[in-house]
Amino acid sequence: MELKLKNPIVFFDLETTGINIATDRIVEIAILKIHTNGKEEMRSHRVNPEMPIPKRSSEIHGIYDEDVKDCPTFKMLARELAKFMEGCDIGGFNSIKFDIPLLAEEFLRAEVDFDMSKRHFVDVQTIFHKMEKRTLGAAYKFYCDKDLNDAHSAEADTLATFEILKAQLERYSELKNDIASLAEFSSFNRNADFAGRIIFNEKDEEVFNFGKYKGVSVTEVFEKDPGYYGWMMNGDFPLYTKKVLTAIKLRQFNAK
Repeated sequence: MELKLKNPIVFFDLETTGINIATDRIVEIAILKIHTNGKEEMRSHRVNPEMPIPKRSSEIHGIYDEDVKDCPTFKMLARELAKFMEGCDIGGFNSIKFDIPLLAEEFLRAEVDFDMSKRHFVDVQTIFHKMEKRTLGAAYKFYCDKDLNDAHSAEADTLATFEILKAQLERYSELKNDIASLAEFSSFNRNADFAGRIIFNEKDEEVFNFGKYKGVSVTEVFEKDPGYYGWMMNGDFPLYTKKVLTAIKLRQFNAK
């Protein structure tokens, strides 16, 4: 089944130095762009992460320091990638919890203003887990009856993710072939930041989603515990989370 698109959509996958959104870096990125007329474009880049790749990560994705030492840094690629993804909705596998937050961090470090606030995010893993609860390789076998022989290659994983989503639409009649509906189905919370540290409650207020103030509105916390903002800004939190916090702080200040 072909996707019904109001906007182009990009499916992407990252291979990275690790799984810490705030501190790890991209070593490979593959982006598959689907235009509204069905045309497909693929971009794939190895990236110099400007830090050593831990051995345990290299053993998973097969990319070592020597493989990327002469590759461009993300900052060198950032404007080109942002332009390629401009105006597109975004799809991936486990992308909402990991790939999208980490990509947002890389764009912020590269000082490229890549606004994701008006995009729909479709996470094929979430659909899969809600329906079947397995892994990417199992999903590819289950939905497409194919073996994912090149798993942990960003390009292979990206192509498999796109094929799985189309097969999911074929299999589940309750899924609407509409990116906005798929994005809603893909999400567990309405995140204010990509890492899910701050979410929206039923009143559309930003509330903390972790720690001692879990479930409490951010503005209320800043009123009764002003030092909490400073603690988070100085802590090991993603840059995008800090950006959201600063915007809330400024909005609160301007409202006085």
